Amino acid sequence: MSLTSLFETHLAVLPVLIPALTAMLLLLVGDHGGSSAHGHRRLKWARRIALASTALGLLLAARLALEAGSGELRVYRMGDWPAPYGIVLVVDRLSALMLLLTSLVALPTLWYASGGWDAHGRYFHALFQFQLMGLAGAFVTGDLFNLFVFFEVLLIASYVLLVHGQGRERFRVGVQYVVLNLAASALFLIGVALIYALTGTLNLADLALRVPLVTGPDAAVLQAAGLLLLVVFGFKAALMPLAMWLPATYAAAAAPVAALFAIMTKVGVYSILRVHGVVFGADAGDSALMVQPWLLPLALTTSAVGVIGAMAAQTLPRLVAWLTVASVGTVLAAIGLFSAAAWSAALYYMANSTLVIAGLFLLSELVAAQRGDTADRLEPASPVAQPLLLGLMLLLAAASTAGLPPLPGFLGKLMILQASADHAWQAALWTVVLMVGFFSLVALARAGSILFWHVRSDGPESAASGASPRLLAATLSLLLASVALSVFAAPFHRYTDDAAAQLGDRQAYARAVLGAQGSATDTVKPYRAAPPTREPGR
Repeated sequence: MSLTSLFETHLAVLPVLIPALTAMLLLLVGDHGGSSAHGHRRLKWARRIALASTALGLLLAARLALEAGSGELRVYRMGDWPAPYGIVLVVDRLSALMLLLTSLVALPTLWYASGGWDAHGRYFHALFQFQLMGLAGAFVTGDLFNLFVFFEVLLIASYVLLVHGQGRERFRVGVQYVVLNLAASALFLIGVALIYALTGTLNLADLALRVPLVTGPDAAVLQAAGLLLLVVFGFKAALMPLAMWLPATYAAAAAPVAALFAIMTKVGVYSILRVHGVVFGADAGDSALMVQPWLLPLALTTSAVGVIGAMAAQTLPRLVAWLTVASVGTVLAAIGLFSAAAWSAALYYMANSTLVIAGLFLLSELVAAQRGDTADRLEPASPVAQPLLLGLMLLLAAASTAGLPPLPGFLGKLMILQASADHAWQAALWTVVLMVGFFSLVALARAGSILFWHVRSDGPESAASGASPRLLAATLSLLLASVALSVFAAPFHRYTDDAAAQLGDRQAYARAVLGAQGSATDTVKPYRAAPPTREPGR
């Protein structure tokens, strides 16, 4: 087998395999700089290896996205075991988009962290790669149990990354973060066990065929399991009332860690779309659209609470963290409309909001580093060293977050509003989306005026030097990547339209994953566990 054919055969698993192997290599290299010359050399090599691996991941994600754009589903069966019995990875348009979005956030963030943040604790780069492994695995896995496995991989890495650099506040919120996620993981396992007991499978393609066949009392139990999964995914995505952990957690994390975490909430969003939008979607029989009465009102509440928290925030990172909650609410509100047009709009808006939020977290630290002891608190201080550049970056981010034309935030929200036409919740959705956009702009304008205009006249001139070109370029690249969504709005919108339509084609997904047995639903029988047997004489 040639190298090219080998690459093509295993392309789907490479986004998971490469960061895993890189992390193990980095553990052997060691990346703690310390004070010795040898330690500094190890840290430099760790940076080079990690950046090269992440850049390769971006190229692979772009390659998969281009391939998926043609409509091809790439299915990879681990150990060549047939689905649904073996582990299967599936790359469709949605998976490829999430892989690409992850890499677009990860590479600038890692470049930023390599400017000095990675030396504040041990094995930063290895943990970063394990996090990327978990994210990629969650987006390409084809079954529920391995979704749980990759959830745990990315969460274990995030536990340590959260306290990177140490500090009392990080340890305090870190303990809460760990405890809450462990509870959510327990609920995840319970939900998965119930689904397996009733359907006999955890493969997503197989589930999409078997769930409609579960009726009667079994369907009620299956719906309870699905609602348990909604609680778990809603917690990961920061859906109200399960989102109150996020602002303090993200605000306490180091800037590059918080920027990477901007994509982590989207794992929950992705899971809701993949499981409740498809498996328990419109064709799920007695369990069809069971979360529809819950998802849309909770999502609108999430957006409203998020922007209220942003208005009341006293520090810039906490303001950005609350805007993360508000943006997740907007995305989930679009998903809660349960239409292809709304899902397409949700994907477009999610891509933009993730890039902007990640950029804002990095920008928050750049501003704080130039304000002396006042740091990131929203109160007057000495003027920053680079007011024009940092101010323009904040203005760009604010305009896109609020949804001002012609930026992608405006286009995404416009698509969501158009997709809600004739929906029963149209008036409520329009009201919340427009008001959230307006008050997001007010919150960021307030922050900008305090940071750049309301300087202390009696304070000393800023002694802080400007940020390095590396840090500025990494931050600006995230913001400019979001602007590119406006420049290439038409082809990207076509891609999200096709991705949403592909999600609705359950039969094509089943045929690609299951082969001949997924070609017709009449070959699929409802699962029933065999009754227990007793040996003669007992």
